[in-house]
Amino acid sequence: MPLIKIQTSISAPAKSDVETMLKSLSAKLAKHTGKPESYVMTAFEAEVPMTFAGNTDPACYIEIKSVGSMKPEQTQAMSQDFCQEVNQTLSVPKNRIYIEFADAKGYMWGWNGSTFG
Repeated sequence: MPLIKIQTSISAPAKSDVETMLKSLSAKLAKHTGKPESYVMTAFEAEVPMTFAGNTDPACYIEIKSVGSMKPEQTQAMSQDFCQEVNQTLSVPKNRIYIEFADAKGYMWGWNGSTFG
C-alpha cells in the first residue's frame, strides 16, 4: 500500500543502479511508514520533460502515498532521507526535488481484487 514513484528529467542511470536505489527506497519507506515491505511498491521514470524554477536543469518529482495518515515528523524525516538517496544516486540537487505526500483512505486503494477498507 505505500508507494514511492520517482519521475526525473535526467537520463536513466544503469539499470542496476536504479534497481539498487528502488530496493533501498522500498526498505526505507516500509520503515518510515511502519508497513510491511511486502506491500511497498516503487516506480521510476526517467527523461520526463519538466521544468523547475523556469529552466530545464535536472529536476525530480517524487510521490509518496500510503493508506492511513502520515504525521508531520514522518514526512519531514522521509523528505530528508529520500532527497539524500535520490541526490546520491541521480545527482539531482536536493533543491530541485519536490516530494508530494498523500494519505489514502483504505477503500480508495485497491489490491488483489479488493480494497484495504
